[in-house]
Amino acid sequence: MNILVCIKQVPDTTEIKIDPVTNTLIRDGVPSIVNPFDGYALEAAARIKDANPDTKIVVVSMGPNQATNALKECLAIAADKAYLVSDRAFGGSDTLATSYILSHTIRKIEETEGKFDAIFCGKQAIDGDTAQVGPEIAEHLGLPQVTYALEAEAEGNTFRVLKEGPDYNMMIGITMPCLITFTKPGFDPRYPSIKRKMAANRAVIPVLTAADLPDIDLTRAGLKGSPTKVKKSFCPERKKGGVIIKEDSDQASAAKLVQVLSAACLI
Repeated sequence: MNILVCIKQVPDTTEIKIDPVTNTLIRDGVPSIVNPFDGYALEAAARIKDANPDTKIVVVSMGPNQATNALKECLAIAADKAYLVSDRAFGGSDTLATSYILSHTIRKIEETEGKFDAIFCGKQAIDGDTAQVGPEIAEHLGLPQVTYALEAEAEGNTFRVLKEGPDYNMMIGITMPCLITFTKPGFDPRYPSIKRKMAANRAVIPVLTAADLPDIDLTRAGLKGSPTKVKKSFCPERKKGGVIIKEDSDQASAAKLVQVLSAACLI
């Protein structure tokens, strides 16, 4: 089996700060990590490989050259091969342009790695939260898709996918080749072994550019191919603190609460 996992390097949201003057992200000194939902997709592929040892896992990322760090982390965890697609012409791409570029990149990688039986993605990236790129890749490639998957199990030429629903989970069957996006499962992703981590650090990541994708239409990539326009970015107002009522006794506190609510015409 041949599985491709799309991953993205994102800022660690636990370290993100907003400039109160410009209302933009302060990226200086902020560490980058593999998008957690993409990590769940990689873990899903790794579990399939545990059950089917002949499975090959390839990871791909679109971004600047430093995204090779995220790809090497994926190699250390479970991936067998990794590719980076990076070009100045791709800068500023929104979700539509990104999915278009990745779809052409996937076709290019298949020339070397063979046809993919499945493409796994995280349901969304924590720096954008759009949940659009995975489904859009499926549409560009003409693949059936299942979103919000918790687990996936291969059975012949199909996957049995446990899909998260608003009220209950569903078991869905989907025929290969297909695309599946993953949300947070009930288990944690595995950690890399020291041996795999050392091998990943020595790995050379092939970089694909626009020149390697001869069929791509650059008017559909980068800022030119991005219909999304951000009109305004701002920080939400901080909620003002409430009133703490702490009298000498419970009865006095209750009486004070009634007095405050009455004064505010709330009772």
